[in-house]
Amino acid sequence: MKFTMQGPLLLAGAGKMGGAILEGLLARGLDARQVIVQEPTPAPAVAAFLAENAIDVVPAIDELTQPPAVILVAVKPQVIDAVMPGLAKLAGPQTLFVSIAAGRPLAAFEKYAPKAAVVRAMPNTPAAIQRGMTVAVANANVTPVQRALANDLLAAVGDVMWVDDEALLDPVTAVSGSGPAYVFFLTECLAEAGRAAGLDAAFAEKLARATVIGSAALMEASGLAPAELRRNVTSPGGTTAAALEVLGGEAGLKELMTAAVAAATKRGRELAK
Repeated sequence: MKFTMQGPLLLAGAGKMGGAILEGLLARGLDARQVIVQEPTPAPAVAAFLAENAIDVVPAIDELTQPPAVILVAVKPQVIDAVMPGLAKLAGPQTLFVSIAAGRPLAAFEKYAPKAAVVRAMPNTPAAIQRGMTVAVANANVTPVQRALANDLLAAVGDVMWVDDEALLDPVTAVSGSGPAYVFFLTECLAEAGRAAGLDAAFAEKLARATVIGSAALMEASGLAPAELRRNVTSPGGTTAAALEVLGGEAGLKELMTAAVAAATKRGRELAK
């Protein structure tokens, strides 16, 4: 479905995630002439992409001839207080703020634009290949039309889900935002275990990568629950069952993952204060 918007898109922050969303939007038909990028030091790959699409990058914007339809806030969380006063001045009455600044609550934006429609979103790194998972929450000023616009914008990089309670963004971040790192670490550990069992290092890494990638593809293609897929590959008394007895034992993978998500959730709430 072609992405359209009644007005300019101001991208504040052209890092990897902001660049990935912009790339997805352009691929879906957004006119590059509608895009304004505010970024003092864009990532090299993003800078090259912007140049290819004839999109100008400016370090700062003092005024615009037309208020943005959307201001996509993709700056680092620690600079929100520095950039929001200027962005708030550029916004019009119908401007929608969409923030992907991790850990910054809706209140951090409402502080500078109390009447503004604000959507806070948490995408994850597979957004870089348009396979992301994004969870979003809207403040009370967001209209149904603006929510649909935000959904279409975020869908440019993958699936989108919504929650009504902003507090859920912390466990969401712990599961899907940080989740790719858990999968990458699992792959590392699986390869290391193969090396410890006597496999060549390069061979073990290739086995681990291919296994994780293939298993994810099977889970997507089959539509079956992970538990059912696990049971399908586990023969009673077999090698997989022996391994799962270790992983499912006391202080096993389930307990470790529960503790890891709890720790990430706790840290997210601390950073939001």
